[in-house]
Amino acid sequence: MSTHVLLCCTARLQRHRVVLHSVLQRALSGAEAVNALRPFYFAVHPDFFGQHPREREVNENSLKRLNGYLENLQKPGSAPLQSMKLTFYVRDTEDVLSSGFRSVSFTLCSQDVHKTVMSVLTSCSLPLDHMKGPSEKLTGTPGVVTPFYRPIKWDKSYYTFTGFRDPEQELQQTRRVQPTLSCWLRNNEVDASTKLSQSFPRREELRRLKGQLEEELHLEDIRWQRSWGVSHRCCQLQSLMRLSQQNPENMVNLQGLTVVFADQSGMNASGHVLLGTTDVHHQWSRVFQQLPSFLRLQQEVEVLTERISLLLGGASLLEAEPLGPVQPITEHYKVLTTFHRTLQSLPLRLHPRSLQGLSVVLDSDRSTCSLHDMGHFIIPTTFDPSTLQVFLQSHAPEARLRTNRHKQLQVEEDSLIQVCVESLSLGGLSRDSSVSLVQMISCCRRLIELHPLLDLLDLQLCVSHFYSVTQDGILCVPWDWRA
Repeated sequence: MSTHVLLCCTARLQRHRVVLHSVLQRALSGAEAVNALRPFYFAVHPDFFGQHPREREVNENSLKRLNGYLENLQKPGSAPLQSMKLTFYVRDTEDVLSSGFRSVSFTLCSQDVHKTVMSVLTSCSLPLDHMKGPSEKLTGTPGVVTPFYRPIKWDKSYYTFTGFRDPEQELQQTRRVQPTLSCWLRNNEVDASTKLSQSFPRREELRRLKGQLEEELHLEDIRWQRSWGVSHRCCQLQSLMRLSQQNPENMVNLQGLTVVFADQSGMNASGHVLLGTTDVHHQWSRVFQQLPSFLRLQQEVEVLTERISLLLGGASLLEAEPLGPVQPITEHYKVLTTFHRTLQSLPLRLHPRSLQGLSVVLDSDRSTCSLHDMGHFIIPTTFDPSTLQVFLQSHAPEARLRTNRHKQLQVEEDSLIQVCVESLSLGGLSRDSSVSLVQMISCCRRLIELHPLLDLLDLQLCVSHFYSVTQDGILCVPWDWRA
């Protein structure tokens, strides 16, 4: 009898430990998740991709989506999340200053924070030692483990022992040794001028190919999602040209549309045809064949957009693409359908024109309403009608002020860019997508004040966050440069 009781007690204790371990895993807090992902953040942080704007932008957008996914997992009573595919460029962490990196894509589908963190680390081939309990570290075999329950303190000795570079220390050193603008321009002007001159034939070829394709295929426009170089863009246009010559019958459906070279193929919420730069020709051909169904879906999207606008007091509905990753039209249609159905069943008491002139962006990753600096409302697709109505009505005056302010900033930016180009004799002046209007305006004003000391005849200047010279001879300077 005593042996039987002992076995029962042992089994109960074992079950209790397993249940406790699983509960603690699910209860991984936000702070613990962030600390557990420190090796991942260290490998993909956009600050380390200053000389690679495309990769930096991909990582910025993917990090926003990943953080939103983790945030939603930790909300009590939240509905199961849909799977989410993410792409990151992962650095070689053995040498922080190395320009080597690799592309990693994975899909988040777990409803558990701990499993999600483990999946991210595993997909990127990053160490999992800090996620294991003491018994796993000592024996290396699965068993009863002590769950991860406290934040990790990354002492300076960690970087000394592992050979990794301390990102905080590197950023401090970068700030200390950052040159002045005039000094950096003097040291890199010849290199930029040489590269710019060498890129002229490629630029001319790019203009020729773009004009020829737009004319032959009757396209409205050809655009690029990323800041790819001129040679890269020429190769993309040449691929499209070859495909149009090999399969001209598939190109009929492109008439009147805009083609965008992007990260994935399909059609976006704006009705633009996306051609993935890493896809092969048969994947592009499949998109062209699906265009009739995409266009019918686009018409339904336009009808839904108008109906939602009427229910939201006349506010216009914006696509979230300029603010984040590209949203396929099929996913956008599902979001609009769900939101419209909810609005119909729980209508808001708004005057039909009370929010006219304002804009709304739907965000399925959010749980609360917010007001963007540009003046548009950011609304979750799942909402409480009374809360949403109070928010829209109470924040409408501030939204109008911010919208008008944004328009004024755009006018001021255009004016200052023109003054800079003329006073500095520039061949062109632009800004990186990560630079805000306020930052660009501040930079332009300072450039105008400094122009007697600068000689940038016919050079191309791009305002960014780092100093660099692109392969096409564009001078990239930080918006907060030192004089």
